[in-house]
Amino acid sequence: MQWRSIVVGLVVLRLSVSCVLWLAFGLGPSVSWGFHFPISFNFCSKIGEESSKRSYLSLFDGNKDEYVQKYSSFPDTLKLKMKGMAKEMFYFGYENYMKYAFPEDELNPIDCEGRGPDVLNPSNININDVLGNYSLTLIDTLDTLLVLGNVTEFHRAVKLVIETVSFDKDSTVQVFEANIRILGSLISAHILLTDPKHPFGQVGFKDYDNELLHLAHDLAVRLLPAFENTSTGIPYPRVNLKTGVPEDGINETCTAGAGSLLVEFGILSRLIGDSTFEWVARRAVRALWSLRSNETGLLGNVVNIQTGQWVGKQSGLGAGMDSFYEYLLKSYILFGEKEDYRMFKAAYESIQNHLRRGRESCNEGEGDPPLYVNVNMFSGEIMNTWIDSLQAFFPGLQVLNGDIDDAICLHAFYYAIWKRFGALPERYNWQLQAPDVLFYPLRPELVESTYLLYQATKNPFYLHVGMDILQSLERNAKVRCGYATLHHVVDKSKEDRMESFFLSETCKYLYLLFDEDNPLHKSDHKYIFTTEGHVVPIDKRFREKQWDDLFPCDDVVLAETDCNRFPQERRYALPLKSVYMRQIDHMVGLF
Repeated sequence: MQWRSIVVGLVVLRLSVSCVLWLAFGLGPSVSWGFHFPISFNFCSKIGEESSKRSYLSLFDGNKDEYVQKYSSFPDTLKLKMKGMAKEMFYFGYENYMKYAFPEDELNPIDCEGRGPDVLNPSNININDVLGNYSLTLIDTLDTLLVLGNVTEFHRAVKLVIETVSFDKDSTVQVFEANIRILGSLISAHILLTDPKHPFGQVGFKDYDNELLHLAHDLAVRLLPAFENTSTGIPYPRVNLKTGVPEDGINETCTAGAGSLLVEFGILSRLIGDSTFEWVARRAVRALWSLRSNETGLLGNVVNIQTGQWVGKQSGLGAGMDSFYEYLLKSYILFGEKEDYRMFKAAYESIQNHLRRGRESCNEGEGDPPLYVNVNMFSGEIMNTWIDSLQAFFPGLQVLNGDIDDAICLHAFYYAIWKRFGALPERYNWQLQAPDVLFYPLRPELVESTYLLYQATKNPFYLHVGMDILQSLERNAKVRCGYATLHHVVDKSKEDRMESFFLSETCKYLYLLFDEDNPLHKSDHKYIFTTEGHVVPIDKRFREKQWDDLFPCDDVVLAETDCNRFPQERRYALPLKSVYMRQIDHMVGLF
């Protein structure tokens, strides 16, 4: 019985001390929705309410100068060094792929071997959705070679693709992955080869006869069966490149997978003069849009393509949803169709109303910093307390939409997680301050948002973020023949896989972040990146009319993106006040 008395005494003592501390710091009764102070002490209320919020933030004041000193400048010599480091990172992965893996799809960087589809286990969709036995990494990397200024290797790679790649393969692949990684890269490289205005100048070669465009068309035709025999117009998730939709194909697909085809399919249609591809992709987007909740305006994450019923009712910004929103806006930028922007605007409003939690302003006021949570699409109620690493793309999309302040805050949260682990866990539980899913496959989303925020603000803070990411990858992911997936972000154990997006996106955005003089940043022509990071010019060929005033910012993705939305004086201060940076660092357990 004595131990019970001791336990009760300790509990009473802790409650007493907690109440005293809360009174002393004026934390008040209604504090947090789940970050660091999730408990409400009603019996401590009504005391010191006027000073409570000021006192709460004072907990995170600390030494403000530590953030200013670390992030407020970035010497040109260091920028040049980081640019060289990013370039070396790319070539270490690319050259080892070409040496040990080509013509297979991916490099196993630990064993220095190639990897293709898992033919012995067709149900292994983690591999087979992506790898189609078509030299994936080489194709996905084509325009990165131009971004790095290597026209000679770009020509060699293009000729290898023309000579060796065929899509007449008995491979069952995911329509979404084949579209963004293969189709998008072929279209991008073709445009860059044939149009000297955008943005690398004359990089074509004498004997090129639109072969990449023909390959892209061939692949798109092989993906079209996914849109047949579906009562909603929403495509099947997978097709066999020889035979069409498998007999055992499932009727469920995710919103992003079905609704993120319009950029690539639309450009292809406008290049070859065949409306079929844009029509089926746009029909799928409209079908998904028609299924949104009447109450919240939100969509779910998994839908039955025959019944139109939502199988997954979670609405969020990460896996299964992310690029759907991204392509609503980017389709409008490319094609000028007002319908696309109306959908994006309505979706963004629903996201702000139902997914966004925390204080109203990123850089002012009290309470938790803004964060976007996963909710039920019909009720708007929180479904879980995790976010995933794919959501780190969203600050970049907010930059394109001109919502830079919110982008700054959400980006700072993901960067704090990166600082803690030296990587982004696939899922992070913001309530438990711990990863839920521990692997990191070298994803680019945080780097992409960092790059776009730097272009919008020119704030040296984002160069420091890029340097941290670059150094972490060198330290934690580099192996004998490339860079390996982190199996566990805490103990840094590895998996023998280097996905193609590491070279196509992660290395590309890191290099561009530090390369102020890149042709992309000096060109008079505008461009966007696809969701796989492929460069696509904003060209009047792709739009039937001139740029529309509906879009919130005219110079969307230029090297000097300003839009008059980011005050000039804030370019010389931290993008987020020190007290809020410290608050976010504290929330993810950095101190």
